[in-house]
Amino acid sequence: MTFLHPEFLYYMLPPVFVLFVLLLTQKESQAHFFAEEVMKKLRVSANTLTLRARNGLFFLMAVLMVVALAGPVIKDGEIEIQAKSADIILSLDISDSMLAEDLYPNRLKLAKHKALEVLKMAPNERVSVIAYAKNSYLVSPLSFDHSAVAFLLDKLDTDSITEKGTDILSMLEVVKNNIKSDKKKYLLVFSDGGDKEDFSKEIAFAKENNIVVFVIGIATSQGAPIKEENGEFIKQNGKIVISKLNEQISELAVKTGGVYIQGVNSNQDIQTMLNEIESIAKKKELKSKKIEKYIPLFYYPLGLAMIIFLIATSSMSKRKSVEVPASILLLVSLFFGTNAKAGVLDFMDLNDAKNAYEKKEYTKAQELYKNYAVQHKNDAGYYNSGNAFYKQKEYKKAIEQYNKAHFTDKDSQANKYANVGNSYAKIGDEKSLLSAIDAYENSLKIKDDKEVRENLEAVRKALEKKKQQQEQKKQNKKQDKNNQNDQNKQKNEQKNKQDQKNQDKQDQQNNKGNEQSENKEQKKDQQDKKQDQKKEEQNKNDQKSKQDSPQKKNEEKEDKLESQNSTAQAQHQNVMSDAEEKKWLKALNKQQKTFLYQLNQNQKVQRNEDEKPW
Repeated sequence: MTFLHPEFLYYMLPPVFVLFVLLLTQKESQAHFFAEEVMKKLRVSANTLTLRARNGLFFLMAVLMVVALAGPVIKDGEIEIQAKSADIILSLDISDSMLAEDLYPNRLKLAKHKALEVLKMAPNERVSVIAYAKNSYLVSPLSFDHSAVAFLLDKLDTDSITEKGTDILSMLEVVKNNIKSDKKKYLLVFSDGGDKEDFSKEIAFAKENNIVVFVIGIATSQGAPIKEENGEFIKQNGKIVISKLNEQISELAVKTGGVYIQGVNSNQDIQTMLNEIESIAKKKELKSKKIEKYIPLFYYPLGLAMIIFLIATSSMSKRKSVEVPASILLLVSLFFGTNAKAGVLDFMDLNDAKNAYEKKEYTKAQELYKNYAVQHKNDAGYYNSGNAFYKQKEYKKAIEQYNKAHFTDKDSQANKYANVGNSYAKIGDEKSLLSAIDAYENSLKIKDDKEVRENLEAVRKALEKKKQQQEQKKQNKKQDKNNQNDQNKQKNEQKNKQDQKNQDKQDQQNNKGNEQSENKEQKKDQQDKKQDQKKEEQNKNDQKSKQDSPQKKNEEKEDKLESQNSTAQAQHQNVMSDAEEKKWLKALNKQQKTFLYQLNQNQKVQRNEDEKPW
């Protein structure tokens, strides 16, 4: 046996010993004035515990309590606890195409929101963040401090870098440099896929460096234009660019052993992706610790100290026939009297139910009243439970509870019938109103009451109104049917009249058609003659224009050459060369103040002529 907190033994037991030694050696106040022989003659033999005996019991009780505070235990083996984590790297595409608004509010903001949700849903995992476009940057290394990672994530935007474009291979190189381990690395990419169609190089690089890629596509297949800060849309060759979801990026995820999911506005895609990562990922063991398992024993000295306290505070006699004090009997009745019938504390349940009813907590009140009525078969409990149901407007349940109450008292029985009538009246259909009338009449037979009589008259009037309304509905239905028949007859007559009119019109049109056909033939002959004359005039004009055309063509060519030379000179004055543009971008990239760290800055940036700048 060992102690979890032995300091209690070291610091509390010595003062306890000193205190009780002083108490045990202390004389009675009368002993200072009388001799011991005189004191024996003066004392009345009560045959109870002496002062020293009682102080000795208190001392023993104090020692046992200090031992209980020290925490006595028995060793029961060891448990090894391991802290594991599947390191997740979040990669966000921050190129200009992520500013498209085909997803609300735009692709980049939605991607950041989903990355923040990953931090919330995976609180026990180490997370790293990478931002990429043409170049890739480490935003945060692997860390358990999700609040710091979230702060850095929130500051990401497309202005964090200067060189535009999308290069996923450079991002994979940053992953390789960030986590230098032979074990698998798990990369979660939020991107619209860029414009690349062949990801064979990226797939080969990921497999070579044990990178498993998971992709959430942040775009739609319909796409959207890309809005700049000045409100204008990005154009190419004079046309507005429409950026769409590049589903070819799914090959990068599937062929490296990961999963591809098209993003949605809800968090369902994040939850599904985390489940997939957990099923595929093999968690690394970061820390392991062995913890000893104990069986506690503190309740044994504490229980013994309580028994000694009861003995010391009682007036127990030294005689053989010992009278057990009432305090011990009360404890025994509480701990071992579970088979005793309830009934002593029933008033507390009824009081709670009454208070709940007065506070308008009707659900609690009806449960307390109903339970009490079921346990004790109490008519008042059923009645009060029905009242609580009535207050909750559950009238059918209230009627059930009222019918279970059977009073011998006339007043209570009359009130029960009156409440049953009120419940039926609240339901309000014809059958319920008839039942309400019967209940009110039964109540009035037992006891005459003014309010019940008024309610009875009101229900009878309501029943008469319902019957009148039903008769009116029947009459209205008959009238509607007659009106419909009359309308149908009128419609048929009108149709017949219109058919006759249409036939007369057709006969007249046929007669007119014959006359018009003769006039049309004459007009056609005249038009043919006019067309022949026009053709002859056009042929004469064409012959003249052929003779003048060589001179006009030479003049037009000279004008075009002059305009091209002037535009070329203007463009040469206003536009930088490619070499100057590269130097300017590099200078900007070095001078920029940012929290992003470029891990692959020494590598040369390869540009394709057909590459799109967003």
